[in-house]
Amino acid sequence: MATKKQATLLILVLAIIKFALPFFLQHPVYELHRDEFLYLEQGKHLAWGYMEVPPMLSWLSYLTHLFGDSFFWVKFWPSIFGAFTLIITCAMVLEMGGKLFAVFIAGLCIMFTAYLRLHFLFQANFLEVFWWALSAYFIIRYINSNQVKYLYGIGLAFGCAWLSKNSVSFFIIGFAVALVLTQYRTLLLNKHLYGAGVLALIIALPNLLWQYNHNWPLLHHMEELRETQLKFISPVDFLIGQILMYFTAFFIWVMGLIWLFTSKGKPYRMLAWIYLTVIVLLIVSSGKNYYSIGLYPMLFAAGSVALQQWTTIKLKWTRWVASTVILFLAVFTLPMAMPLWEPDKLATYYKERDVEGTGMLKWEDQQNHSLPQDFADYLGWKEIAEKTEKFYQSLPQVTKDSIVIYCRHYGLAGALKYYGKDEVFKLKVISDNGSFLHWIPNDFGFKHLLFVGRRMPAADDEVFQHFKKVTIIDSVTYKHSRQLGDKVIFFEQADSLASKLAAEGLKQMKQEFSRKKL
Repeated sequence: MATKKQATLLILVLAIIKFALPFFLQHPVYELHRDEFLYLEQGKHLAWGYMEVPPMLSWLSYLTHLFGDSFFWVKFWPSIFGAFTLIITCAMVLEMGGKLFAVFIAGLCIMFTAYLRLHFLFQANFLEVFWWALSAYFIIRYINSNQVKYLYGIGLAFGCAWLSKNSVSFFIIGFAVALVLTQYRTLLLNKHLYGAGVLALIIALPNLLWQYNHNWPLLHHMEELRETQLKFISPVDFLIGQILMYFTAFFIWVMGLIWLFTSKGKPYRMLAWIYLTVIVLLIVSSGKNYYSIGLYPMLFAAGSVALQQWTTIKLKWTRWVASTVILFLAVFTLPMAMPLWEPDKLATYYKERDVEGTGMLKWEDQQNHSLPQDFADYLGWKEIAEKTEKFYQSLPQVTKDSIVIYCRHYGLAGALKYYGKDEVFKLKVISDNGSFLHWIPNDFGFKHLLFVGRRMPAADDEVFQHFKKVTIIDSVTYKHSRQLGDKVIFFEQADSLASKLAAEGLKQMKQEFSRKKL
């Protein structure tokens, strides 16, 4: 009993540290990430689905707005779910026979690997990791107890995972393959397994219906990713990523995978087959290396148990070596995991240590830059929002009444809405990028247009050719920002065709994602 209490106390302490640590590791000069602006805006337009993600993240966004929209509340959700993920991982350790040391190691793995940054980003990935980990936990509980309630727990986790991120389909396929390849294939004749499947389907059904009614934007989004990003990813890069993302403790998950194929790990071998199946699927489909991030809590749990079992007598001293290595590498890699310092200092640090050679400074454009892409995505938003709103406020009221503020992508639109101070100004902001497309009124009109984007619209962007005067007002000057050079451009005195062309183009774009005639 004392051991159980000690384990519970240790898990609680680790979870509290996990929750609080990122708040102390990010320098205050960094703002929100471009994707966070989009997901925050989704909370103001609740639906059963969006162009980018299912609805669960928007529910948390809605609560964030209720609590005041502050930086803390934006970051609260990934941080608290990170703590929950650590708790589940440590619970898996206990279920697989691990003791206090294994719990401690598993907690370090969740705190000081790729999850450190992931659990400070308001993106669907932190929900994905949580539900995948919970699915694995229920699998282990079923293996240990043979109680059907845990099959329904798996179904519940699968359904909720779908409402978080559709990538759970990879895990579900892996689960099915693992059933066939292990002694648990008899479950294929168990009616409760199919009952659990029905439960998962019922939970996921609202989003599936939304996808159907909007012509499956999930498929459109994946095709766009394949054309713009995924085609650059090689299997070698993907596999290297599986090491680098967990560099501080990669030997733990490797040990876990090996242990699952030993006699002691055999009862839980299903987890290994799930992992290998998903990895193969992601390689074949050119997935990004972080698409597998939900798999590793269960492997870290298994690896922690393996380390404990393999060092019970003669090699007990290696436990402290393992702990020290994880903590030492964590300190060494912190400047790459979190934006610890202001951008100039961080960029100098990277240059002095030739971080460019690791590939960590390579962006989606396949070029190296001064900061990692994620860090550069935290900068420049306040600047562009302030410059846009300042110019808007300088306009005469009659111009304000007949203007729209068009942003080329969702990050800019979301930043203007988040950092904008005047409510009327924020209502003027629109974008046809991502989910913002659906939030543009069908009957909007304008006489003037304030454009916010990287480049002057090209000649084939016909709407912009119907203004009498065009003036470049300002631009982003923050040198480390990914938004460097984004401009504020004022288009004045639209002719009679401008609004008509914009309305027709908007209708056509919306029609692509709707089964209803607009």
